[in-house]
Amino acid sequence: QVPLVESGGGLVQAGGSLRLSCAASGRTLSSYTMAWFRQAPGKEREFVAGIWSSGINTRYADSVKGRFTISRDNGKNRVYLEMNNLKPEDTAVYYCAARRQFLPTASTYDHWGQGTQVTVSS
Repeated sequence: QVPLVESGGGLVQAGGSLRLSCAASGRTLSSYTMAWFRQAPGKEREFVAGIWSSGINTRYADSVKGRFTISRDNGKNRVYLEMNNLKPEDTAVYYCAARRQFLPTASTYDHWGQGTQVTVSS
């Protein structure tokens, strides 16, 4: 099991920015592909961004390209999601997840955090 803890969510006005952080305790993340997903009320959990274990390769959902940036610091055992130019439709609970190889499908991930709420007001 990889215990993951997200932080950094909050309430922000449209056009604003937030930085989410995902940390693991007692287990290194360096060998895992990491991803951020989000889930809005009444909707399925959707892929947001993913980053390979090396940190070199990344992948984004079309809806966040150019606005969100995923990064990782393997030395600090952390993964980040920098979110800029936030829109009301970005409102959701954001989760980080880990698996050995990248896939943008939530059901394939075994390790999840508890989520952090992001609310964007118009």
